[in-house]
Amino acid sequence: MINLQKIFKEGIVKKASDIHLVGEELPMLRIDGELVEISDTKIDNDELEEVLSIILTNEQKRRFLEESDLDIGYEIEGVRFRINLHRQDRKVGLSARIIPSDVPTPAELNFEESILKFAELNDGLVLVTGPTGCGKSTTIASLIEEINKTKKAHIVTIEDPIEFVFKDKKSLIEQREVGVDTKSFASALKYVLRQDPDIIFVGEMRDPETISTVLTAAETGHLVFSTLHTSSAAEAVERIVDVFEGSKQKQILIQLSSVLRGVVAQHLLPKKDGGRIAVREVLVNTPAVANLIKENNINQIKSAIQTGVKDGMITMEKVLENFVEKDFISKEAAATYLGQAKKI
Repeated sequence: MINLQKIFKEGIVKKASDIHLVGEELPMLRIDGELVEISDTKIDNDELEEVLSIILTNEQKRRFLEESDLDIGYEIEGVRFRINLHRQDRKVGLSARIIPSDVPTPAELNFEESILKFAELNDGLVLVTGPTGCGKSTTIASLIEEINKTKKAHIVTIEDPIEFVFKDKKSLIEQREVGVDTKSFASALKYVLRQDPDIIFVGEMRDPETISTVLTAAETGHLVFSTLHTSSAAEAVERIVDVFEGSKQKQILIQLSSVLRGVVAQHLLPKKDGGRIAVREVLVNTPAVANLIKENNINQIKSAIQTGVKDGMITMEKVLENFVEKDFISKEAAATYLGQAKKI
């Protein structure tokens, strides 16, 4: 029988970011961005199905049976995992993201000063964008923990599933899990404003209803953090607007220009001395940027970032240049990323 706990513990010991178990395939860990086989014996699909039937609740089994996809949280000896279960080629697959036990500090994550200032805001929308697995949730968790340590605030998170588990310090934090504590992001947001929150974290803005409610929450005096899957700050604005059609776009542009406070576009690149490091483009919504958004001149946002250094903005190209100079990353790694980004 597959020893799931043993495999998960091996992932922890080897400092993997992810664990991949797929029926009739070799078990693998992702370490420093690379997939590494941990056994030369393929996973028996029936055994994997049996092990999963033990760890899933009856409700989770029902949802997986109906939808063939399921996101859940799981914990072993104080270490949390974000697990996705899915079907492929009529077999089961498991992908588990390992969540650090402690929320990393801004210093550990090498935050720019302008990013740290987002934790001092009282209202508006802050977005962290990037591809899957680039540490978006970690960046937001670090900002929330800074607020938790410094401000008396009521913080409500809506996650799918819950990743970092916060302990109340100065703030009161409620964490709601989609599928467990609430039906959906949109459903949770529908009622969250009645819960007297100061700060709201929405795990992902997936649909027009969620996006509209997030903008309204930010507009009505709340500080909202959320994520999108875009590779740059300008693309984040474009993605939000493109979700809507026709005359609705003009309303969204006006609303977004008013409530947006900043965008952090994040990617992970290999470090010269091993491991990976986050590189982050930062957009701050100055009056000039707000006007560009309002007038739908999104193609000019990158130029605004280039000239907005005094406001705490920085382009991805400049970050890469700085990191190469500091010997954090190689010229090749920077060039490879820029080459890939141009193709997106």
